[in-house]
Amino acid sequence: MDIAVLLFVLVGLGAVLTIQSRVSQADQRVARVERKLDLIIDHLGLRHEDPRMGEVVALLRDGKKIQAIKVYREITGAGLKEAKDAVEAMA
Repeated sequence: MDIAVLLFVLVGLGAVLTIQSRVSQADQRVARVERKLDLIIDHLGLRHEDPRMGEVVALLRDGKKIQAIKVYREITGAGLKEAKDAVEAMA
């Protein structure tokens, strides 16, 4: 009976690792597609600039970088690292 439990645990662990690997691969494919779509949108000039981006620039001018990052994240839904990089690129 102990061997059956051990075998069951090993099979379960293998299944979890396989699923995790496939999810990781899917995430990588989605990221590649998003990058390509961003390039197409930029090429076609279809970017819609949010009116609140001016607020981000104003906060940067006032030296309020952290608040600028917070507002940028609210506007775009970006993660912390992505927002920080984007706001620093604006400076």
